[in-house]
Amino acid sequence: MPDQPLQAERAPVSAGEGDLVERAKAGDMEAFAELVRRYERRIYRMARQITQNDEDAEDVLQESFLKAFEHLDSFQGQSKFYTWVTRIAVNESLMKLRKRKSDRTVSLDENIETDEEPIVREIAVWDDTPESKYSQEELRQILDRAIDSLKPIFRTVFILRDVEELSTEETAEVLGLSIAAVKSRLLRARLQLRERLTRVFKRKGDGIFGYAK
Repeated sequence: MPDQPLQAERAPVSAGEGDLVERAKAGDMEAFAELVRRYERRIYRMARQITQNDEDAEDVLQESFLKAFEHLDSFQGQSKFYTWVTRIAVNESLMKLRKRKSDRTVSLDENIETDEEPIVREIAVWDDTPESKYSQEELRQILDRAIDSLKPIFRTVFILRDVEELSTEETAEVLGLSIAAVKSRLLRARLQLRERLTRVFKRKGDGIFGYAK
């Protein structure tokens, strides 16, 4: 009986990230494909939230994994592969924003004050939870719009920490920032979101604030 052609062995789903990376470095294309499958949705979602554009997010997804593959030999394993490819994707996303010239404050290299400033603006307390007034889909749309309205330097930190649930240390590594800078930007992002959501729910006029409209 003639020999059957060899078929590429699919990387087992249970394989660890480190094992997949080593196999990919050795030329195992299916191992790298498994890494892509594991993280492509999260990378796309993050890119979409930063760029606010579906086509740009698709481009970022493709370009990020292409660059990761091209430079895989330079990945030393000192961080997680996901952290490394996320950094690539963040840079690609910010480059998309710079090209669109939609915001001149997107550079990760610019010097930004990181000491926490006093917050003097009062933020209304929600006497009733918005969840009791809106559907989950409505709340998600409201939150997405509020996140989109943040400046990229704050939006990116918020997405990595509170949406993708990276640790403060991982976020700092991805963005090339100090831990203090990450904490400061995250605080400001959360406060800005709180303020904007407060205005939105107050405008809805649903009486959830405990005072007259």
